[in-house]
Amino acid sequence: MQDTLVPQAISTSQSITLTEHVFKQIQSAIVLGQIPAGSKISEPELARIYGISRGPLREAIHRLEGQRLVERTAHVGARVVSLSLQQFQELYQIRASLEGLACKLAAQHIDKKQILALRDVLRMHAEDENFKAGKGYYLQEGQDDFHYCIIKSSGNKTLEKMLCDELYHLIRMYRIQFSNTPNRPSKAWDEHIRILDAIAEGDGELAEMLMHRHINASYKIVEQTLLQTQGEHQHG
Repeated sequence: MQDTLVPQAISTSQSITLTEHVFKQIQSAIVLGQIPAGSKISEPELARIYGISRGPLREAIHRLEGQRLVERTAHVGARVVSLSLQQFQELYQIRASLEGLACKLAAQHIDKKQILALRDVLRMHAEDENFKAGKGYYLQEGQDDFHYCIIKSSGNKTLEKMLCDELYHLIRMYRIQFSNTPNRPSKAWDEHIRILDAIAEGDGELAEMLMHRHINASYKIVEQTLLQTQGEHQHG
């Protein structure tokens, strides 16, 4: 566990507020890689870092299990998830299919106001300093995330729950930690523009195909990095 985790001031007025705060802090640390994949979750250490009792902490960890960021195994306890190549491949197969479907549905349901909002999101991405410097893609969450906004525009609540709730932060962890591949940020932005243009024109088939290609391109980059990392561990 790294010492870079600096907890913000916590209000102890309500345990619900406390649990929510700690949940968000640990969630962010996992997604950003500050608590690395495969790390053991030490309740005493986290309780010390965040200055809270074990009750709210356990509730936060339970919620992280629900988001698939933490997994609990017999005789080992809780660990930050570390997907095998097979599991990662399966996750991205599901992601490509479901987000492709979200694009197809968005092309049928989206209105002009939502299209303009999405164009604003992409404009904001293009103005990000790290993006302009070629250091990485702008990866904020929720309403500032292009993928999240497309899914929300699909009009399919079951799809939305799966992609914006159950799998969102697990996918986001991989998107963020592998977003600084050289030349990939500008290509990803161009691909986003083409996807949005297809949706705006009501061409659901094209939008679906473009999103498939976009996610598969991201998958190949992460796969190469994971293979390289595994190879280094085997030879280390």
